[in-house]
Amino acid sequence: MKNKEIKKYYKKNIELINKYNKFYYDKSKPLISDQKYDELKKEILILEKKYDFLKSKNSPSEIVGFKPSKNFTKFMHRVPMLSLSNAFSEDDLVNFEKRILNYLSESENFEIYYTAEPKIDGISASLIYKNGKFIKGLSRGDGKEGEDITKNLETIKDIPKSILFKDFPEEIDIRGEVFIQNSNFINLKEKFANPRNAASGSLRQKNPKDTQKIPLKFIAYTFGFEKGLKEKKQSEYLKRLSDWGFKTNPLNKVISGVKNLIKNYDEVEKQRANLDFDIDGIVYKINDFDLQKRLGNVANAPRWAIAHKFSSNKAVSKILNIDIQIGRTGALTPVAKIKPINIGGVQVSNASLHNEDEIERKDIRIGDIVTVERAGDVIPHILFVDKKKRSKDNLKFLFPKKCPSCGSQTVKEFNLITKKNDAVRRCTSEGYECEKIAIEKIKHFVSKDAFNIDGFGKKIVEKFWNIGLIKQPQDIFKLNFKKIEKLDGWGKLSVENLRYSINEKKNISIERLIYSLGIRHIGLENAKLISKYFKSFSQFKNLSKNKKFNELLNIDGIGETQINSIKSFFSNKINLSVLNALEEVLNIEDASNNNNGKFKDKTFMITGKLNGVSRAEVKSLIEENAGTTVSSVSKKLNYLIVGEKPTKRKIEGAKNFKITTIDQKQFLALLNKTS
Repeated sequence: MKNKEIKKYYKKNIELINKYNKFYYDKSKPLISDQKYDELKKEILILEKKYDFLKSKNSPSEIVGFKPSKNFTKFMHRVPMLSLSNAFSEDDLVNFEKRILNYLSESENFEIYYTAEPKIDGISASLIYKNGKFIKGLSRGDGKEGEDITKNLETIKDIPKSILFKDFPEEIDIRGEVFIQNSNFINLKEKFANPRNAASGSLRQKNPKDTQKIPLKFIAYTFGFEKGLKEKKQSEYLKRLSDWGFKTNPLNKVISGVKNLIKNYDEVEKQRANLDFDIDGIVYKINDFDLQKRLGNVANAPRWAIAHKFSSNKAVSKILNIDIQIGRTGALTPVAKIKPINIGGVQVSNASLHNEDEIERKDIRIGDIVTVERAGDVIPHILFVDKKKRSKDNLKFLFPKKCPSCGSQTVKEFNLITKKNDAVRRCTSEGYECEKIAIEKIKHFVSKDAFNIDGFGKKIVEKFWNIGLIKQPQDIFKLNFKKIEKLDGWGKLSVENLRYSINEKKNISIERLIYSLGIRHIGLENAKLISKYFKSFSQFKNLSKNKKFNELLNIDGIGETQINSIKSFFSNKINLSVLNALEEVLNIEDASNNNNGKFKDKTFMITGKLNGVSRAEVKSLIEENAGTTVSSVSKKLNYLIVGEKPTKRKIEGAKNFKITTIDQKQFLALLNKTS
């Protein structure tokens, strides 16, 4: 499919989903099933991920809910009503907790307590109380602005109109879910598609008397704006809600540890069919409000909460073959080619096998009958093998010890962090000698966070490579456009558009260029750290000459793993020739400096444990104010921030270099000092 056709197809899907949203949210009359809607939404998100040039303000990746109806007065939420990130597996939960621990700068031994609450499939509502009186009720709307549905909410018996308790906050937005019990929905089947739509349609009636006829329920689970809330934990807050007269979910629990979350998830899923209300997963929230505040939000969702969905679909198929895919870092990934099957309305012909160890652990063989699972947007994977149906001819799969593309040896590298060999086997080719790695490297080079060349997607990379137009990144800026114009599907206009897009990207920042090189373990954040340290591309490139790689240890956030990757990159002659060629054709911008910051040209280092704040937070504050953080003591250091139990070596080093040492209070005073 051509880019023009892809854009047209994408636009059509965006128009469709907005049409469905209007009927679903605004009119409470779904035009398609939830399953079909979810499939369309997933397809849009997959397209956006696959093609960098696709973007729409009306995309499900950009919006929350639907804009408020014209039938109701609009009202701004004092605190936005955000959506939740989704988890579909234990690995997703493990990664969720890891992200939290990393952000808080805590070890894996740090115990996090969560509230686990079944996610009722209803309509979100926000109840505004002032001096104990219910004064206004809002729908979620688009998350920022909701509909004033006060009169309709007042008809619900579960919502207290006046609360006389002395400990009730002066002001608070109590948030929860409006729903209909399955036993009550039986009488509404002719009017509504499902209980969720029945709740939505009933709550948004123009006449409150019509709403009153419907047996709506309300369960409270969180709050937005508050003034005077004394509770410090979600579990305490839920208990107080009950005391104040609100209904809360009876299945709510406080749990620590991912294993225990999974155990509870399995137990609730078994009860699901017997519940008198629809649930589509379990919501996990960090129990401690102080931790919630520290973690804050990202995009349209909080960092401290996640929805563990039940939406998994399974089917049985046959493994026809096992292919080996090679990524830009040389990773060999096995993929099962399966007999095409329909899972949740989607035709599936591939399933991920993850790595060599996974094949051995599950004893997966070509010809096996297997159960395949597709959960949410997760790539389909094999749950288990039906060994009873295994033929004697189904031989064990031998993972290649040589790269299928270039013939180089494949190895499992020793991991410096885990002190074990990696599960992933990799091609030992370091540069562009391996065709498959080279193609993936160039795909990465033109990707969204790298050069982001409009109209230069993955398929174009593969096509241009196969006909010999590009073999290395610099070839992109020396393309034979006359030859391209003669290709099928290309004309003068499309060629000119491509030429323009390429020329437009010849100006690039040093951080994006470093990231675009595809050096293993050097993501965008690490590229930013490196660019800030070296300032210019020529200084970075000089690493190949001076070999002072240990100098990189001065960069806070760069360790041995990253340094070894950079060493390997610079040890390859083809990589060096690529750097030189790119420098000739590009205008590379030096690292930008925040000239207005309080800490301009100042370097900081942190040693010891800080009180009530993580290193990541302090580091962020320093960088926001144009400062730099380093990880070793040198003459370049201006301030050493000393916390509890500091490293003696760093204290002594600071004394030797006559560096100013400050504690946490002195740092905050320095931060708050007016310039």
